[in-house]
Amino acid sequence: MEARSSPSRPQMLLIPILLLAHHALGAIDRHAIVSQYNPARNASNPTTPMQVGNGNFAFGADITGLQTLYPFAIMSSWGWNNDPLPPGKTMADVENYKGASWLNHGRPVQYDFGGDPWIELWLTSNPNRVNLGRVGLLFSSAAGETLNVTESDLNEVGQDLDLWTGTITSRFSFDGTQVTVKTMCDQERDAIGISIESDLLEARRLGLFIDFPWNDGLSKFSAPTVGKWNMTANHTTTLQTEGGQAEITHVLNNATFYVALGGSPFEIDRDSPDAHRYTIRPNSTDTSFVLTTAFGLASQNDAPSFGKISASSRQAWENYWSNSGFVDVVTGSTDTRANELQRRIILSRYLMRVNEAGDTPPQESGLVNNGWFGKFHMEMYFWHAAHWALWNNWDLLDRSTGVYSSFLASSIARAQVQQGWAAGARWPKMTDPSGRSSPGEINNLLIWQQPHPFVFAQYEYRARPTEETLTKWQDVLKETADWMASFAWWNETTNVFDLGPPMYVVSEDTSPNVTINPAFELAYWRLGLEYAEQWMSNLGVDIPSNWTLVKDNLAELPIQNGTYKVYEGLEDDFWTDPEYTNDHPALVGLHGWLPATPGLDLDIAKATADKVVEHWNLTNCWGWDFPMLAMSSARNGDPEKAVSWLLDPLFQFDDVGMPVGGVRVPTPYFPGSGGLLYAIAMMAEGWDGSEGETSPGFPSDGWNVRSEGLSRAL
Repeated sequence: MEARSSPSRPQMLLIPILLLAHHALGAIDRHAIVSQYNPARNASNPTTPMQVGNGNFAFGADITGLQTLYPFAIMSSWGWNNDPLPPGKTMADVENYKGASWLNHGRPVQYDFGGDPWIELWLTSNPNRVNLGRVGLLFSSAAGETLNVTESDLNEVGQDLDLWTGTITSRFSFDGTQVTVKTMCDQERDAIGISIESDLLEARRLGLFIDFPWNDGLSKFSAPTVGKWNMTANHTTTLQTEGGQAEITHVLNNATFYVALGGSPFEIDRDSPDAHRYTIRPNSTDTSFVLTTAFGLASQNDAPSFGKISASSRQAWENYWSNSGFVDVVTGSTDTRANELQRRIILSRYLMRVNEAGDTPPQESGLVNNGWFGKFHMEMYFWHAAHWALWNNWDLLDRSTGVYSSFLASSIARAQVQQGWAAGARWPKMTDPSGRSSPGEINNLLIWQQPHPFVFAQYEYRARPTEETLTKWQDVLKETADWMASFAWWNETTNVFDLGPPMYVVSEDTSPNVTINPAFELAYWRLGLEYAEQWMSNLGVDIPSNWTLVKDNLAELPIQNGTYKVYEGLEDDFWTDPEYTNDHPALVGLHGWLPATPGLDLDIAKATADKVVEHWNLTNCWGWDFPMLAMSSARNGDPEKAVSWLLDPLFQFDDVGMPVGGVRVPTPYFPGSGGLLYAIAMMAEGWDGSEGETSPGFPSDGWNVRSEGLSRAL
């Protein structure tokens, strides 16, 4: 992939929005509530770090405030690497890769699977996301010998994260001497500021190190750490010093990364020609020392000062907490669960701002570690990012929604040139900043990512009802709807338009060659085409007649014995078959995640949701399943159950707010956090049709819910 420089992001405009409080007079004391949930630790967690970051770049810290004891990651939205090609293969082989053709109602459609297995494996794992490095403390003896310090060598250990300013403060004693480390992240540049206070500095017994790992795509999951530290011969680093600053260039295959080092005067030396670890020692005998590090794809010239990083962090975080949506469920509530729910809300708001506010959609584990080689999944973009719209963080959501425009040309080519559809753009599933679809049956046959652009566009038009918004999304929505209409197949026997086969449903657990007319996808298809018609009408342009024809004549949602089925033709006793009741229960999304769609029977939808709770293997649910269940309960009039789903024992968040992956995936699994925040906003502010109700998703008994600056859900 083509390299680009690390983006320089402008200062966020401090534009106050109208803040309306519900259920109580007076504004919410946001600072007091946020600060109440500042996380604190007295030992490292080997699975999850504390983090600072800016949405495009994040730094994970152990109990020392750095990466002294655990090699947690420094990750970004822009740091990617391609592995060497398989032996005997060339880039021409990659560019000429062709997968198998499957029949779609008699017409062959070429997909990205079933081709050359070596090229397919390479395309799936490349590019892969890079851990940019490791920065830690270096301890020396009185004689100047480097010590191998472990956590057991530290005493009086304490660490806290000031959420209001984005500052990690770590305190401990070593060899009877106190050490205090403050860690912050610049919000305009991808830079970290480190401030150290200790008499060990004066004694020249404390310094730092920076190290660089080898990265590759050999592992689908790299957690809790990313990179290999013992494969030093596979990559190179070079050091340049000038004018009291230093820059290290790190080359992995054909990818080059730069880190500039600045701050207090220092000396830097490479530990060994065979290693990529560098030792940094203060030049003075002061009891304080500052180091700043700036990372990027181009030479960084110099690192910003610690003062600049500190001011940037403080300003951005205060603006974030003060001038967008806020929900207070703890003040005045008597339900004993309110405190834990508030904790989850606040810590999720922080971690999503750190990990999931980048220039491209985030991967499942954000900027903590790697899953699926660090790639992102377009069907999961809703769960990662739609909450920003309801919390009115448009400065953050705007960063990544442009991905649809960026991917439009390649998605049109995928639909029309590769697969032979008559019109439209088919969005990829698993991808990277290039927009190329990763090979695999599920990656090619899943379809529920297709209507997502309509949801993001609808929310933006509500927030910005202008001609500019309509024009911005016009091409994306037209091509999206064109493919949706093309994909639907006219069944001359039943006189309806069918969806599939072949296709995969949300739960990815049905046979694609027999899956036809799945309930959730049918409902979402209708909704998307309805929004497409509204958009063109608002633009004052003609609505393509085939959109309306397909929307009005899509197959009805499949029903059996008073409940909806996963797909048409599925065995009648599927409710007792674990093959179909063991993964994402999307049937509850028919009325909850989605608003009521044309043809949906609300009584049947509620009966279906009740039957899911009765028969589904909910112990296998994970992540966004629980917010989806909560939204279903809220819309179906059971707010008590809605709250219970968000606090279900299987839906866990650790001490710093990381959403636990559980038995399915490594921690963190951030779609759970995004889903939580979307559900909370919906339950607090309401949804279309709930006007006049206050906090309709919360019980009136035991809960006092106040919200400011939220938008209503669809």
